[in-house]
Amino acid sequence: MKITQTLTAVTTAGAMALMMSTAAFAVTLQMHNGADPGSLDPHKVSGDWENRIVGDYIEGLVTEDAKADAIAGQAESWEISDDGTVYTFHLRDGIKWTDGEPVTAEDFVFAFQRLMDPATASEYAYLQYPIKNAAAINSGEITDFSQLGVKALDDKTVEITLEAATPYFLQALTHYTAYPVPKHLVDEFGDAWTSMDHIVANGPYKITEWLPGSYVHSVKNEDYYDAANVKIDEVYYHVLEDQAAALNRYRAGEFDILTDFPADQYQWIQDNLPGQAHVEPFLGVYYYVLNQEKEELKDPNVREALSISIMRDVIGPDILGTGELPAYGWVPEGTANYAGETYMPEWAKMPYEERVAKAKELMAAAGYTPENPLTLQLRYNTNDNHQRIAVAIAAMWEPIGVKVELFNAETAVHYDALRAGDFQVGRAGWLLDYSDASNTLDLLKTGTMQGDTMNWGNNYGRYSNPEFDALLDSAASEQDLTKRAGMLHKAEAIAMDEFGAIPIYWYVSKNIISPKITGFEDNAKDVHRTRWLTKAE
Repeated sequence: MKITQTLTAVTTAGAMALMMSTAAFAVTLQMHNGADPGSLDPHKVSGDWENRIVGDYIEGLVTEDAKADAIAGQAESWEISDDGTVYTFHLRDGIKWTDGEPVTAEDFVFAFQRLMDPATASEYAYLQYPIKNAAAINSGEITDFSQLGVKALDDKTVEITLEAATPYFLQALTHYTAYPVPKHLVDEFGDAWTSMDHIVANGPYKITEWLPGSYVHSVKNEDYYDAANVKIDEVYYHVLEDQAAALNRYRAGEFDILTDFPADQYQWIQDNLPGQAHVEPFLGVYYYVLNQEKEELKDPNVREALSISIMRDVIGPDILGTGELPAYGWVPEGTANYAGETYMPEWAKMPYEERVAKAKELMAAAGYTPENPLTLQLRYNTNDNHQRIAVAIAAMWEPIGVKVELFNAETAVHYDALRAGDFQVGRAGWLLDYSDASNTLDLLKTGTMQGDTMNWGNNYGRYSNPEFDALLDSAASEQDLTKRAGMLHKAEAIAMDEFGAIPIYWYVSKNIISPKITGFEDNAKDVHRTRWLTKAE
């Protein structure tokens, strides 16, 4: 699932008045969602704030239940071959797009081919690389898209063939990269199929309005196969990155759900809004990336000094106040198919004063001291919590000879800079799309050539190690889960020992849910589809 952010723009008084009046005639969910979506196309989106919208209006072969486990979606049933490499999905009777056109197996074949088409430039295409020939097509090595391991056996049967047995594949199919797109509209309108004049849905909701900088509006899809059990009639996904403003609007009754809140208000929320804050561990890592194309950060000793001098233990309880646990490795504890000891470096056991002393030595050897500091720009997306962490870490780095310039930008601009390599140190976050170690380890895999350009994907820091890459490739085809876990543990240790990135803490989800809302289930993916919610007016 993807990159994270936290929550711009305030709707106009007139728009809010209209929404409130609409609520008198329908059960309306007012959701504080985050940044403006960059797109509504499942092949073009990349963040959790977009996933909340897209996952309500499009449904894949499988979907998530209230606990984010994989359940039947557009496919009512499936079979898996004995060797685990062939999945045969049977579509439900009567499923259709909201323009009346049937959802067919060909829509899924077309969608997977479009996802892997290098021209689509989908950031997360690699999440479906378990599919036969997917990686080779996405890299341009194979140009015949019919070689992709997704076939329509007939209008209602989709066959997917994998490179090797993949224990998490059904979970991977819940991700938006596995959603169908309406072939008949993409053929006619291209990428403009998601404009408000053309957009259709096959999920529980259909999008009727998008006011950039303000909100996206969806209404219940009466043609959805489970429409009788969908209790919320319409949803407003509000754009708002100012967390304090979002909390104030929640208190005023304008929002039913907050998808984040200012950490320094946690105690106040507990005291004054008892039972409404949902703070739960889930599979995700908050981290800093170091741009290893920059000469000053190519030196692994400098990267080591920057990492070991961060006092992670104080960030969750003291700086944020919501109890996030310190992260020293790359794969969250509790990740499926990852038996074995959690990565823990020897330096993490050293007293902090000794770590700072060692960091000073490493920096001095590289030519940097408090008197002759290394100047670094630290970028983060605009958010009170990110700012607090950045200020604290800048203070931790100062004694070892690092002078930090803080730079913040709205979410879309921030991540564009990371992808373009236009940074030295950058804040990022990753929430697992499915519970498997490969989902985070792939973030550090060497990019692939697409034409004459190296596509680094979400490996923002451009970390590259051939042994690490080879272990991930071998693990991808290893059917013995114990051996596979061993390969992945070894890969994690290589990347962390080379300080390929700086993990800082393991995420906790931070939602505030109105007492009017029922059906909200805390889960390890922090995915909560609106179809499972009920609101008492």
